[in-house]
Amino acid sequence: MINFAVSIDLKDINGIFRLQRGIAQVMGETRALYNDFGSWIRSRFPFRVQKISVDAGFSCPNRDGRIGTGGCTFCNNSTFNPSYCDRGKSIREQLEIGKKFFSGKYPDMRYIAYFQAYTNTYSSVSSLQRMYEEALDTDGVVGIAIGTRPDCISEELLDYLERLSRQTFVIVEYGIESVNDDTLKRINRGHDFECSRLAIERTAERGITTGGHVILGLPGEGREESLRQASVISSTRLDILKIHQLQIMRGTRMEQEYADNPFRLYTVDEYISLLTDYIQLLRPDLVLERFTSQAPKELLVAPNWGLKNYEFTNLLVNHLKKENAWQGKKYRQ
Repeated sequence: MINFAVSIDLKDINGIFRLQRGIAQVMGETRALYNDFGSWIRSRFPFRVQKISVDAGFSCPNRDGRIGTGGCTFCNNSTFNPSYCDRGKSIREQLEIGKKFFSGKYPDMRYIAYFQAYTNTYSSVSSLQRMYEEALDTDGVVGIAIGTRPDCISEELLDYLERLSRQTFVIVEYGIESVNDDTLKRINRGHDFECSRLAIERTAERGITTGGHVILGLPGEGREESLRQASVISSTRLDILKIHQLQIMRGTRMEQEYADNPFRLYTVDEYISLLTDYIQLLRPDLVLERFTSQAPKELLVAPNWGLKNYEFTNLLVNHLKKENAWQGKKYRQ
């Protein structure tokens, strides 16, 4: 088990050292099992960094009719925005509020502005440049992360982001969701996997740190299909991967689909078992940022696991150790 508890008086220097050794032990065990984002990001900065989400007022081509309407069947963008996000405020104002939200824990924290809600490259390059640089001009912000769709990236924008990445920290994160084109059609994604693969390739070849997001448990995708997709994901030039379980959100088309014809959702134990096998198939150098997401209770239909992200990760790490499993153990080029 990696759980530990140390009872200390903050004036007790020996107690503080015991706590630090315990944290170091947990981090060391985690790094040995998978290539975790926390360790990776700490290697990039000489100080602590924290992502702050901003809502820059973007839309989505899968909602406004350019590609489709209604959006992806699973998507409710309200689940992306923490309490300090408000698209009625400027980017700088949102970041300042976010900084106050986090500053109590680590006063010397630095920040990455995370353009998360909707499609954060869905505008002209000149407009995007103003938004990104407003964030970067905010005191304490040392980089940006940009969440977007693979069908909303242009060579002109990549030219700009390539230049920007030489001056500051930049991540471009693509919503892939699945590598199965039938699934992508079923969830009304509006693009195929080849679109994702090409966007990843074009971004990575510019030297821009490239992330991706996939959902495990989408309708029609069982365990065998998910494991098949792990090898496909590993064949791309992704630097960072986020993995989430499928959640049914209120106000989505999938909520109605689930009500009309319920399909299987993973229990915690089933999902941990799947992830254990999935992680072993991933190439060892791929940075794994997340394994789960927990939507606000008022928006979540199912599954209601009642676990915080760190609690889930603790369960997963313990299971990996129990099974003598680690990232890349079964990876084949």
